[in-house]
Amino acid sequence: MNSIPTTALGLAGQGLPVLPLRADKRPFGLCRVCEDLTCGGRPNMRIPGPCVCPWPCHGWAAATTDPAIVGSPQWAAAWRQARAIGYHPGGAGVTVVDLDNQTAIDWARSTLPSTTTVVTTRGEHWIYQGTVRSVNAVREGVDIKSLMSYARWLGPGTGPMTDVPDAVHELVKVKPATRPMSRAVTVPAPAGGEKCPHRSPVYLERGIAMAEQRISTATSGVHTAVYRTFLAVLSAHGRCGCLTEAHIGRLFTAAQARGESARHCTDAWANASTALGM
Repeated sequence: MNSIPTTALGLAGQGLPVLPLRADKRPFGLCRVCEDLTCGGRPNMRIPGPCVCPWPCHGWAAATTDPAIVGSPQWAAAWRQARAIGYHPGGAGVTVVDLDNQTAIDWARSTLPSTTTVVTTRGEHWIYQGTVRSVNAVREGVDIKSLMSYARWLGPGTGPMTDVPDAVHELVKVKPATRPMSRAVTVPAPAGGEKCPHRSPVYLERGIAMAEQRISTATSGVHTAVYRTFLAVLSAHGRCGCLTEAHIGRLFTAAQARGESARHCTDAWANASTALGM
């Protein structure tokens, strides 16, 4: 009997966003449109973020902690064929330093602080608390998997988990994230210096109110709903200078009222900005 679906449900119940993986470690397409990973978010097009389907159906964007989705009929066929469980490290608030060979492991032992360690088929995963940008091949045999990425679940590992060290932040060339609520939003001004059509208080207020409602009424997959709402708001208002700290604060407040942490709000906002090239 395939124990992978049962294990996946247990992990989701513990707060780990999971998804089924093929024998070659690729994620399944979980709807008919994406059976062969052919939709708008397919990895070979290097397009970040969730696909354009009615609900996220593959890759890191499909990872979820919702048992109704993990155990749904739509996912059943994939779980029957799955040979591994994937998870979204960023969604779990962690970073995986994937060490693919002994040279990489030796480097980590001499450079990075010890943390939770998981043995892999070729090397080790060093798992740290906190999130960073995901980057492959930051050095020979070393990948960083966190935001907008997935990793294989290979067990809980050994040793206490420590915070993401400065050395990892340096590797990905990203400083620790700060909450957008605490700073002004910098976006390009409208081309030609024209008056922004969104500065109408009624138009902008309606958009923010609708975004708050979308987050507040999400019936499942709140983390994904928050990301998609942030993406929609930034798509409509992010390039014209409309958004203020107060607007962003309202969105964060709505998300945190649904159980999202401040860190996850920051990550979702950063991911949406990256997806739109901001």
